[in-house]
Amino acid sequence: MTYTIRMMFHIMEFLNSVTGPITLATQTGEALLLTVILQLIVIIAAARAGGWLFGRLGQPQVVGEIATGLLLGPSCFGRLMPELSAAVFPLQTDTVFMVFGQLGLMFLMFVVGLEFEFRHLKTLGRTAAGVALAGIVLPFALGAALALSVHAELAADYSRPGFVLFIATALSITAIPILGRIIMEFQLSQTPLGVLTISAAAVDDALGWILLASVSAAVNGSFEWLPVLGMLLLLGLFVAAVFFLIRPLLISWSQRVLKKHDGGFPLIPFSLMILAVLLAAAATNAIGVFSIFGPFVLGAALCDQREFQTAIRNRMEDFITAFFLPVFFTYTGLRTNIGTLDSTYLWIVCGMVTLTATAGKMVGCGLAAWLGGMSWRDSASVAVMMNTRALMGLIAINIGRDIGVIPDSVFCMMVLMAIFTTLLTAPILRRLLPSE
Repeated sequence: MTYTIRMMFHIMEFLNSVTGPITLATQTGEALLLTVILQLIVIIAAARAGGWLFGRLGQPQVVGEIATGLLLGPSCFGRLMPELSAAVFPLQTDTVFMVFGQLGLMFLMFVVGLEFEFRHLKTLGRTAAGVALAGIVLPFALGAALALSVHAELAADYSRPGFVLFIATALSITAIPILGRIIMEFQLSQTPLGVLTISAAAVDDALGWILLASVSAAVNGSFEWLPVLGMLLLLGLFVAAVFFLIRPLLISWSQRVLKKHDGGFPLIPFSLMILAVLLAAAATNAIGVFSIFGPFVLGAALCDQREFQTAIRNRMEDFITAFFLPVFFTYTGLRTNIGTLDSTYLWIVCGMVTLTATAGKMVGCGLAAWLGGMSWRDSASVAVMMNTRALMGLIAINIGRDIGVIPDSVFCMMVLMAIFTTLLTAPILRRLLPSE
């Protein structure tokens, strides 16, 4: 890996000597393409190596991908070899990789939605709702209390209400894309336990994004109840339209396609499904609930179409996993600088953030599942899985940083918290689940 990075650096030096410094302003055509290609080579190779290593350790691959990004970013590579790091990962290409990552999450959530047997919700719906509510309320309250106690020392120059609200919101969100991958790795997607957890996480996630949008509006001084209620209404109409209007049309059309092509999904029908996923993402983005929720709803509406599911997965899943997601997860680590935690106090607060986040989710969700009639083992499994945060909380904090209410040190804390909570999931879940 070091050799690959050094070779890339020599290529960058050669290009600089011929064409001048490579910046977004001077890059056109092949020059810009070459810069992105070289970055992708490093990112994908490193992500695969990190994912393989963490997989050997019994961890989800996503943790290895994020950890790899941390090593390649300013926390390690950028600190040890700053000139080389700046040449390999110029800031001007951030937008390119953000787009790659978001596209990957959209298609992942469509596949995740397809994977689940939502018929189990007929008997588990009330418990899932209780888990989702507890997974929002308790972490939010604990996060708000923690943020209030550390604001003066940690973020005195930042808006107190904005700081508190964003910390509380970030600790309330479950990382449904990461949870989806973990549940699929543990083969829980067809089980009542897996369905209840992903359903609670989906509600949790949707409420979290609505809360985030409301908090953003409040911080900007533009909060009004009417737009928020309007957003909820539009979201409900979207879900209803997908299940009652779009679902029958897609089922009828896909069955004809599959019958005509012996269970396969050729290029043109597959392209139309890609368009459908993108339209669903655009719809929820326009509503204000962010793009990944729309594809998840679309996939969930077709979860009982097993032949269709198999055909789509054969065309889509491998490329998503091999290309889009490693780029997203690794690049998140690239944007994190552990060096911002440069005092004992900041590391103590980081530990408190992690402890608060873990206690809020696990106690709230586990207790709600137990009160809903689940066994202590299943309740503990739900609690552990709902504690998986990874990138969703990071996105929330990133928004807070962009509008000027969250310092960089807090962003770093949230990355470390996300890695830690996700690291906990696999080993604990492996002990809780019955061995085959």
